Amino acid sequence: MQAQTQAPVRAGQNAYDVVVVGGGTAGLTAALILGRSRRSVLVVDAGEPRNAPAAHMHGFPSRDGMPPAEFLAEVRREVTEYGVELVRDRVTAAEPDGSGEFEVTLADGGRVHARRLVVATGLVDELPDIPGLADRWGDDVIHCPFCHGYEVRDQPIAVLYRKATGIHQALLFSGLSPDVTLFLNGADEDDLPDEHWQLLAAAGVSVVSGRVDGIEVTDDRLTGVRLEGGRVFPRSVVVVPTVMVPRDSLLSALGARTKETPMGPFVDVDPTGLTSVPGVWAVGNATGPAEQVVNAASAGYRAGVTIHAQLLNADLEREVARRRSGVFSPEGEQAVARARREAVGA
Repeated sequence: MQAQTQAPVRAGQNAYDVVVVGGGTAGLTAALILGRSRRSVLVVDAGEPRNAPAAHMHGFPSRDGMPPAEFLAEVRREVTEYGVELVRDRVTAAEPDGSGEFEVTLADGGRVHARRLVVATGLVDELPDIPGLADRWGDDVIHCPFCHGYEVRDQPIAVLYRKATGIHQALLFSGLSPDVTLFLNGADEDDLPDEHWQLLAAAGVSVVSGRVDGIEVTDDRLTGVRLEGGRVFPRSVVVVPTVMVPRDSLLSALGARTKETPMGPFVDVDPTGLTSVPGVWAVGNATGPAEQVVNAASAGYRAGVTIHAQLLNADLEREVARRRSGVFSPEGEQAVARARREAVGA
């Protein structure tokens, strides 16, 4: 596995077209597109990808089943071929400089200037406070049927209920296994409306009342779910409703507007990832919980294309203004164009 490229920020070499905060799929894809467009790009990566606990990632064409760390190492190798600089550090502040650009402070004390910012800091999954879950997270304690469901097909699956997400996960996993049990985990049975009970019955999902006290593990394998009082239900997989908390402190400090989602507030972005703060884009799981790897790559791509076009237009408008204030004239430009055509035809 290729090591992270270390690119110390040096005085006099600290101005970039774009600083990307976060070196996961979304941030690196934006950097890839910008690097291919010959933009100067710095990626500041704290090395905390959301999918680090997972042994494999899925749903990305041509890379299905690839370990996430290997995938990111390959993308890092690719972006450096286009002159993108990578540094293992953390951005502690980003401040507008009054001209529409930004001064960025790193944890190691370095400061860099960025014409544009891409925030790809992701989110943190907070697990239910049940003993044993965190130790099995990313193995046989999972949350996404599309990321890991096929790998646990036909196994006895436990789904922990959470009011915010309801029975959705149980129904999704019922398409992957005929043996799915929904554990209400302290919720009252009356919390479930009649139509939910009907759907669960139609899907063949069993329902267990009571609060979950822990999980059973034998020979490094999850073997059961334990209720308060000691009763154990044999299960080999537990699906947990995580609380998804965006790493958005940088965006909040910049004043980026948020929007409410079923999973809580996330930064509000347009289809290209532009936030309410001019010059600041957000991509990947910082913008929502459903940004799996393939979606994060798409978001980074769109942001990279848009930023390059915006910077190009700004550069050209500045050049036009400079020419107008100097020796520019339509006649002079036409004469230059004629001379170029004649030179090409010579």
